[in-house]
Amino acid sequence: MREGAPGGDGRLGRRLLDEHTFVFVGGLHRSGTSMAARALARHPEVSGLTGTDVKEDEGQHLQDVLPPARAYGGAGRFALDPRAHLTEESPLASADNADRLLVQWAPYWDLDKRVLVEKSPPTLVRTRLLQALVPGAHFVLVVRHPVVVSLSTRKWRRGVPFAALLEHWFAAHETLLADLPHLGSAHVVKYEHLVRDPGAVFAELASALGLAGEVPVDTVRADASDRYRRDWDRWSHTRVPWRRAEYRGLVDRFEERARAFGYTMTDLAVADPFPLLPGGVQA
Repeated sequence: MREGAPGGDGRLGRRLLDEHTFVFVGGLHRSGTSMAARALARHPEVSGLTGTDVKEDEGQHLQDVLPPARAYGGAGRFALDPRAHLTEESPLASADNADRLLVQWAPYWDLDKRVLVEKSPPTLVRTRLLQALVPGAHFVLVVRHPVVVSLSTRKWRRGVPFAALLEHWFAAHETLLADLPHLGSAHVVKYEHLVRDPGAVFAELASALGLAGEVPVDTVRADASDRYRRDWDRWSHTRVPWRRAEYRGLVDRFEERARAFGYTMTDLAVADPFPLLPGGVQA
């Protein structure tokens, strides 16, 4: 059953808040958020946004309350703009905006389902605002290796230095790390753990969300990062002196920050637990 229309209807917005559990899936472009959101939405108690005719069915493109990523430079850039970090202190944190946001998304959810999922990359840096707008919301935040995300994003951002794409990754996740203590329900999922054992990761998420039964995981691919690992390995072993120096410079510049998030710049297969703070759930 679909209900609602663009615009504001406080009665519908309040009813949605009363009757449903909301899950916001966030993570940088190319981090695996679409895969995670679609898997969750296949559970019989869950609805994701569908029939939207927008890229990846992302809620950011279906509303006029929150600025989309492109307002701050788009993929590989948005988290570097301080204005993209939105919290409960933002003027956008109002009851009217909460109503308007939910009403604009409502036509794309199956409102017969108890759990409603929305996915957008900028959620990573505006969890606190979304929590203010939708009290009790759950956040599923997908984190993938900075090198893999940056290599994958580079095809969209020709002309942007690779170091700038890496800097964007760290800026986004350092913002997330600072925001986590303010969240009531944050589930940080390492992409590498998700594809290695999707059953276990989604079982933990299902338990946290109160879902009965299993989340279907047959569409989760385990090999999507392989090409980027090969590309990075070739870069590390190149015989071209300036390229080898560039690689060494990137490792030296970012290794300490990568280790703070459970990664290393020299081995893309390493994915130690995210440094989740008290109050969250490690997945």
